[in-house]
Amino acid sequence: MHQSVADVAADVGGSAADPMGVQSEPLIVFSPSGKRGRFPEGTPVLQAARSLGVDIDSVCGGRALCGRCQVTVAEGELSKHGIISRAENLSPTGEAEARHRERRGLAEDRRLSCQATLCGDIAIDVPESSQVHRQVVRKPYEVHDIEINPVTRAYFVEVDKPDMHDPSGDLERLQKAITRDWQIDGLTIAQPVLHQLQTVLRKNDWKVTVAIREESEIIAIWPGFVDRLYGVAIDVGSTTIAAHLCDLASGDVIGSAGCMNPQIRFGEDLMSRVSYIMMNPGGETELISTVRLAINELLADVAEEAELDITDIVELTIAGNPIMLHLVLGLNPVELGTAPFALTTDAAMSMPARDIGLEISSGGYAYSLPCIAGHVGADTAGVLLAEAPFDRDEISLIVDVGTNAEMLLGNRHRLLAASSPTGPAFEGAQISGGQRAAPGAIERVRIDPQTLEPKFQVIGCELWSDDPEFEENLPDSGVTGICGSGIIEAIAELYLAGVINHDGTINGDSANRSSRVIANDRTFSYALFDGDPGVTIQQNDVRAIQLAKAALYAGARLLMEKLGVDKVDRIRLAGAFGAHIDVKYAMVLGMIPDCVLEQVSSAGNAAGTGARIALLDQTSRKQIELQTRNVEKIETAVEERFQHHFVAAMSIPHESDTFSELQQIVTLPERKQQQPAAGRRRRRR
Repeated sequence: MHQSVADVAADVGGSAADPMGVQSEPLIVFSPSGKRGRFPEGTPVLQAARSLGVDIDSVCGGRALCGRCQVTVAEGELSKHGIISRAENLSPTGEAEARHRERRGLAEDRRLSCQATLCGDIAIDVPESSQVHRQVVRKPYEVHDIEINPVTRAYFVEVDKPDMHDPSGDLERLQKAITRDWQIDGLTIAQPVLHQLQTVLRKNDWKVTVAIREESEIIAIWPGFVDRLYGVAIDVGSTTIAAHLCDLASGDVIGSAGCMNPQIRFGEDLMSRVSYIMMNPGGETELISTVRLAINELLADVAEEAELDITDIVELTIAGNPIMLHLVLGLNPVELGTAPFALTTDAAMSMPARDIGLEISSGGYAYSLPCIAGHVGADTAGVLLAEAPFDRDEISLIVDVGTNAEMLLGNRHRLLAASSPTGPAFEGAQISGGQRAAPGAIERVRIDPQTLEPKFQVIGCELWSDDPEFEENLPDSGVTGICGSGIIEAIAELYLAGVINHDGTINGDSANRSSRVIANDRTFSYALFDGDPGVTIQQNDVRAIQLAKAALYAGARLLMEKLGVDKVDRIRLAGAFGAHIDVKYAMVLGMIPDCVLEQVSSAGNAAGTGARIALLDQTSRKQIELQTRNVEKIETAVEERFQHHFVAAMSIPHESDTFSELQQIVTLPERKQQQPAAGRRRRRR
């Protein structure tokens, strides 16, 4: 919290004069930190702040160029001794400060701390925008803060020109200037930057900006003054790849782009891609080059969107499942295709981006988040970092729903992780009429329990299908199919309406209630949309969703059993699918355990959020590297109890779990006693 002037006054308790009545050096007090000290008249406020360890940002080295070191004077009485803080106790606005005010804008009550010098006792407020480690709320609806503390920073310096009397090289004079202005010693320089050093130094009369990583290596250099550096957080999924361009100083996301992962042509799911590599010598080279090409195209897209040069990007962070991460890093993932699913390494990796074929600043770096286990990768580490269940007392279940469902369960005392093979059904694959989420796909479904007549919404149109203006507002493609969230709602609605039984069979008796229930060989289907193409819910569609949801639920139940709990306090659904699914229908189907519905919510692209946190806050990297070591991995493939939970979870919503919380808001159908099939006799015991 920010301290008031009165609070600061109580802290100071000193006087401008010593006990002998001799005037001492001016006193300066900073808020909100409360740090204070005495300095000679004429000392710049920024210099005093640095001496006291006060958090004030500056890139230009006190030359009134960047404008980040703005402060305000807190006028008023500082202590019971009558010390007065007033604007006149700072030097008048000088030429450099006035020029900055005119060219770049500076509020009347603001001063540049690099230019304002002490003339008397003063209280200084450091606004949040001028603090290096300020907290920025990146996703207010998820109540998540990111501390802005990037691993790479920009520094402006004026380098001494070469002289016949000084035989030192250009690099040595650059290092000397950085030490002189910024007190950073022992710097190395990236090889590509060394190659361009002499040309850049001479382009702008020896005035340059350098990007220094971890206060140890110069990784970029530009002629003149540059006050903004950029980084990109990348989430490499098996289906899609997303990239978010961030201003490393402010934390703002200034550009985003996404694309389908072009590796899909080698296989819809991850195991198919591993099989391709196994069956085709050199196949890993194809998959590696394909995914890197896609990432480079996204990097170019976000840079173009923000009107930046690709060389302005100096840092990348990468999250992804283990197989995707291996391929981006140029590692063969075949060992992940068979038990015991050994990773090449589970550690976080930091390397020059050029070493893995990613095209940013020639000296820029890429950091990949750590993996937890063979099927629980850096994407789950990103989710873990974004959601931080290790900082909570309540039991959290966090599920990243995709082709594989990675899940975390626990709290600050213990965390477990598992991966369940849900398959691609939730993404619309293996479903008749199914498709990925795109304009024209049915994404919301409601079915009248009496008439069994449906209404639905499609992506690209906000109107329901029973609205008279629905067809006029459809996307150009019209209704093209049904995506994952739509199939979930359709099956759940059909179950609530009694069309689908507890065991997942479509009830043929419903044909007497509506002509939409149609006989289909020995099974039945439901006509959701009569068009070209039409969309029907077939028995095989229901089975595909049952298999997927049973795998998801069984994984969660196994973790709960290992943790020794029967209920969870909160559930977070991560990933694109988790962001769009209606949690009530997910629970009706039995995809997730019973929980107070208000405590079930979407975490959005939590893996991408975790990658952004790692990009913007270097301390978070050590935190996630530590936390992933503390997670207990449960391997569902070798757990006998997983199959038990899987069989029970095939029923809707479950064979034995009562879902008491859900039943407070939804009336679940009564379970009918299963009758033996016609023509069969019961076996005598």
